[in-house]
Parts: sequence; C-alpha cells; structure tokens
Amino acid sequence: MERQTILVVDDTAENIDVLAGVLKSDYQIKIAKNGKLALKIAKAMTLDLILLDIMMPGIDGFEVCRQLKQDKRTQHIPIIFVTAKISAADELKGLELGAADYITKPFNPPIVLRRVQTQLALTSQSRLLALQVRQKTAEISQNQLNVIRRLGRAAEYKDNETGMHVIRMSYYTHILALAAGLSEDDAELLMHAAPMHDVGKIGISDAILKKTDKLDFDEFEQMKKHCEIGAEILGEQDSELMDVAQTIALTHHEKWDGSGYPNGLSGEDIPLYGRIVAVADVFDALTSKRPYKEAWPVEKALELLKKEAGTHFDPQLVPLFVEKLDQILEIKAKFNESDT
Repeated sequence: MERQTILVVDDTAENIDVLAGVLKSDYQIKIAKNGKLALKIAKAMTLDLILLDIMMPGIDGFEVCRQLKQDKRTQHIPIIFVTAKISAADELKGLELGAADYITKPFNPPIVLRRVQTQLALTSQSRLLALQVRQKTAEISQNQLNVIRRLGRAAEYKDNETGMHVIRMSYYTHILALAAGLSEDDAELLMHAAPMHDVGKIGISDAILKKTDKLDFDEFEQMKKHCEIGAEILGEQDSELMDVAQTIALTHHEKWDGSGYPNGLSGEDIPLYGRIVAVADVFDALTSKRPYKEAWPVEKALELLKKEAGTHFDPQLVPLFVEKLDQILEIKAKFNESDT
C-alpha cells in the first residue's frame, strides 16, 4: 500500500528533524523551511496532511493556512498547527482559518503520532463518505435522466415526430449552448433536458396532433396549451435537471419580439435555455419530413432562421448556429430518419 504524504513546515531544523524522525517510518515526509516554499509544494503535489509551524519569518503559518484554504486545489488538505505556546485567541483564529488541530512544542512523540493518525483516519473517512454521496447522487441523476427520456418517448408516441428528431435537436442544443458560452456542464444539462420540450403534447387530443391540414384558430389555441401542460407535468422539483426541463417545456415557443406563447415573453426575459431550444427545434422540424410536409433543404431552413433572427429567434444565437453548421450537419447525418 502506498504510504501517505505529510508536509512538515518549520523554519527550525531541529523541529523538522524531530517530526520527521517520529513519522518517517510510517509516512512519506516532505520538508519546507518557510511559508512560501510550503505553498509551492502544496500546489505542486498530492499531500495528505500538513504539519505547519505558526511563527515563521516572512509568511507565517496563519497566512499559509489562509491561502491554502482559499485555493480549491489545496483546501481539502488537513492542517495541524505546530507551536511552542498559543493563546486562546490564537487557537480560535487558527481553527477559524480551517486548521484541524494543534500540536505543542516540545514534542511528545507518541502524542504527535497519535494525532497525525487520528486526523488522517478522519480525513479518509470523510473522503469515503464524500465518494459514497457522489455515487448516490450520480445514481439519482441517472434515474432522473431515465424518467426524462421515457417521458420524451411518451410524447413522441402522441405526435408525428420521431425519436430521431428529439435526439438531433438535443445534440444541436449542446452545440449551440457551448457556442453561446455556456459551460460544458450546463450544455450537457440542457442536452439531457431538451427531449422534454414537447412532453405537454401528451395532453393534446390525437385529432389535433395528427391532423395533416392546417389547424384552425380553436385547434391552434388548444395546441398552444402543450407548453403549460408540459410545465405542469414536470412540476416544481428539487432537481436541476427537472427544473431546466420545465423551463424548456414552458418557454420554447416564446419569441424574441414577444409574439410567442404561452406568456408573450420577449428578448432576454425568455430564459436562455428556451431560446436555444427554439432555434434547434425549428431547424430540425423544418429539415425533417413529416406526414404533412416534405423536408426543407438546409439552405432554405437557414435562410428562415436568419430572416427571423430578432423577431422569432435570439439574434445572437442564429449566427452562432450558422457558424457551427458543420457540426450540426454531422449530427443530422448520424441520426437520420432511417435509423429510427
């Protein structure tokens, strides 16, 4: 088993020798004789524990601890302060900065060893618990994703659209989200939530959904309700994925100029996720064959997006979509209708 690594930080050679002598048979020991070097080592390698002297010239132990705890790369490393004498105020200060414990000089070797062992055991237990929480969270997220996908499939059975449409437009949203500056995590979240955009069609009658002629006024008013029905189906959930899915279901038919539905939102009042889905959804709908229409050529669909940028669509998103056309067409070819 690989030995754990402890960094000993002290400006006095005798103190370093004592601590290293106590610990070197059980642990790998690294040495720093000042705070500046300690910070450099902590950021450059994996450490399991730091024994940190408080009174040092230049950067003292308190400042070293503060900097380590503010840095995401090092804030997880437990720190035990080493000091000859300390007031209650100084002890409180160290604990508030994030120190885990104190060891006083002169050193009692068995106590030093036991405190180090205890702190490393606590840290290992915390890491194990954190790993278990992450695994459980990932399991819950996967279950939520499975629900999302199956509800999306349920909506497809009610509509003339195919599963390929949902897959393609989801990938389109991922591409466009990254182009718009969203993080990879947010773009992936959007991609997973996007299949739910039309889940509300479950609540629309088949006579309307499967009608091949143009809908009359009353029929279209019924069709428009699928946004609110979808938002109601998804409900208020304590889940980022479901929350994004609900936002998309409710807002993907809003238009930049305020003429969309169901709430007549305009401009940036429309959530960015909804604006991205609007572009991806319309492009794929236009370029796909349906029982009531032939597929449009890509060039014609792009012309419509450009023409309606600033009225239907976010004028900043359409040029980004066009810039990523090569990636869009790769997805379109990969998930074509013959793969349904």
